[in-house]
Amino acid sequence: MPARLRVLAGDCRVTERGDRTRTHRGRVVVLIKPDNTTLVHDADGYQPVAWLTRPESVVVEGDGAGFTVTARDGSRRLRVVAEAATASRALPVTEAGIPVGTCPDDGGPLVRSRGDVVCLDCERRWGLPAGASVTDATCEACGSPKIRVERGEAFHLCSDPSCDPLEEAVSDRFDRVWDCPDCGTDLAVRYAPGRVYLACTAPDCETTLSVPSGVAVDECACGLPVFETATGRRCLDGTCPVGGGT
Repeated sequence: MPARLRVLAGDCRVTERGDRTRTHRGRVVVLIKPDNTTLVHDADGYQPVAWLTRPESVVVEGDGAGFTVTARDGSRRLRVVAEAATASRALPVTEAGIPVGTCPDDGGPLVRSRGDVVCLDCERRWGLPAGASVTDATCEACGSPKIRVERGEAFHLCSDPSCDPLEEAVSDRFDRVWDCPDCGTDLAVRYAPGRVYLACTAPDCETTLSVPSGVAVDECACGLPVFETATGRRCLDGTCPVGGGT
């Protein structure tokens, strides 16, 4: 079910108590967001007259003719009293994001928001790897948008990780390609949520190296690859004193 935004309007007295007490009077609109953030807007500009961000509690009371909204967060309180209400509705809302395609499940719009791909209709959601960009291509297997993500080289994968896992693509390309800088044993590709890394396969060595978001473009003097990343060139071993390419 979509989250609900509560909208109330009327001729109201608005009182804020915190470091100081302020009172306003006017025909205003009260917005109560799904996270309980409460905002009071008048006719002027975009800035609310009063607000309380993610308060601990919000209580709405009303008898049909008027309403009272009380939001509390510690010692702070926002209270709105309407002697005459002109509106009171609960409206479905979603997060807003950059359009990236169509949901393969129900045909709803897909958007990218906070590092996830989300369907605005069925609310299906899956996370994207760090640094991934969504392309205009569509996965032939499932219909989801495809992504471009750099982990040693540029991979073009389905955005749905259950369809086209990043760890499998990286493993197929780089598993046991490089040697451990500490003991010389093969480095195997491993995966943890949100992280692809290399781990030494020797039973008595605990060396692990994170695979950065970037493309391997050179070989460091230490023998490991040098990656071109958004912040510059770096050795696969972030502690390498050489760091650059040969």
